[in-house]
Amino acid sequence: MQITDTHNHLYVEAFDKDRSEVIRRALEKGIDRFFLPAIDSTFTASMLALQKQYPDHVFLMAGLHPTHVKENMEEELAHVAENLKKHTYYAIGEIGIDLYWDDTFIKEQRLAFRRQIQMAKEYGLPIVIHSRESFDEIIPILREEADEKLRGIFHCFTGTYEQAQTAIGLQHAHNRGLIHRDPESGTIGDRDGAFLEPKVVLKDLVTKRIEGPVELQHRLVLQ
Repeated sequence: MQITDTHNHLYVEAFDKDRSEVIRRALEKGIDRFFLPAIDSTFTASMLALQKQYPDHVFLMAGLHPTHVKENMEEELAHVAENLKKHTYYAIGEIGIDLYWDDTFIKEQRLAFRRQIQMAKEYGLPIVIHSRESFDEIIPILREEADEKLRGIFHCFTGTYEQAQTAIGLQHAHNRGLIHRDPESGTIGDRDGAFLEPKVVLKDLVTKRIEGPVELQHRLVLQ
């Protein structure tokens, strides 16, 4: 069984001491594809270096993370656009709106989200949506931008069951859809290393800390 870690920031400083070991253990367990979402321009070099080191296993996304949308938004979006011309990317992400930490730049977050959706459609790439305490901000933008070119997944979704149904409903409005769903479970899993520390219920097992891709594999196998 091939297992893909769909969302892991393996390039950040938190992995500097054991990055090679984390990846080695994952590969030994059959986790052989890692999709790396972007944060901002300060991480681009380390992302590209990791992809060069593991060309058959690391797949990059381009984008500006909503928590890193600041006064220099235009400069950061220009950086994303330039890198899309120069390198190979497999998604635009992670992008969206985050109101969990701060709403100072909410106007800029909305604009950055929309502009990056448009980049994704231009390049025929899926989007990875960061939706933390922000569903009511995100859904109107998705509805306005939705067409046959827009596709992707929700990541860091903190909405209600009813909001999830609304998001899934967008899938049926166009051929390609905004939600990727596993035929059996109806969801996909991601680790989001090294930031979120989810509490995951595995039948009768509760795991409070998932350290890396190997633990993600353990979680998926047990479900």
